[in-house]
Amino acid sequence: MNPEDKTDSICLNELLEAEGNLPLLPGQSSAEAAAYAPLTLAFVGDAVYELLVRTMLVREAERRPNELNRASSALARAKAQAESMDAIESCLTPEESSVYKRGRNAKSHTMAKNATVTDYRRATGFEALVGYLYLSGQMKRLVEIVRIGITYERENM
Repeated sequence: MNPEDKTDSICLNELLEAEGNLPLLPGQSSAEAAAYAPLTLAFVGDAVYELLVRTMLVREAERRPNELNRASSALARAKAQAESMDAIESCLTPEESSVYKRGRNAKSHTMAKNATVTDYRRATGFEALVGYLYLSGQMKRLVEIVRIGITYERENM
């Protein structure tokens, strides 16, 4: 930011002084979060999951950036997310299962480079679930679901 340009600080101050939740933070009701289109939930869930995986890897041990990237890619790829659903699916609430199925069944116009259609769709459902849990502020449940999936994936690698 240019010190003479006060635009950025003015916008930030307006956001900080605004009443209610900042639009950047989660905390919507479950119904509000579930109302988003499944691919929108997956869009958010993809970023949230990637951040959780990267945070976990950094906290586990000091590694070189290329090692972190390889480990992150292995856990965040569509096949790994789809496989982790094997462990997660049986412990989902009916509402979570509904969000997952909406994401899995959504018609996407893109495809992962190295995934089958089935894996890609299951991964999209997983990301929709992650996005839903994040947007609805269910952080404890989000971490629980991600931990189950990552533990399962690591045991089966």
